[in-house]
Amino acid sequence: MVKSLDKIEIENVLSPGRTARVDRAKYTAMREALLGVLPVTQPGLTVAEAKAALLPLLADDLFPGGDTAGWWLKAVQLDLEAKGIVGRVSSPVRLHRVEQPRKRKSPGAKSGDTT
Repeated sequence: MVKSLDKIEIENVLSPGRTARVDRAKYTAMREALLGVLPVTQPGLTVAEAKAALLPLLADDLFPGGDTAGWWLKAVQLDLEAKGIVGRVSSPVRLHRVEQPRKRKSPGAKSGDTT
């Protein structure tokens, strides 16, 4: 089966092993904006602070007036957490970039093996 070039598969840290297909352009724009505003140092930014900081960075043709930016922020956040690129500190939830993303196990790897 040929996959559409305008879609990308994302993960969700809260639902390991499940993926969703989403618009590549919106995902990429939100990913770049989110990683551009999140600090590497903890505790990081609250979700509201991150959203306020990244809204001006989003293209109006993709997110007119910031519409749906909250949904995309959450989708990208959960995907990047699943990939070990973004970390979370709780109460309230605060987000930060991870300096060295953790290595992920390859499918079929034995316990202790990483890729």
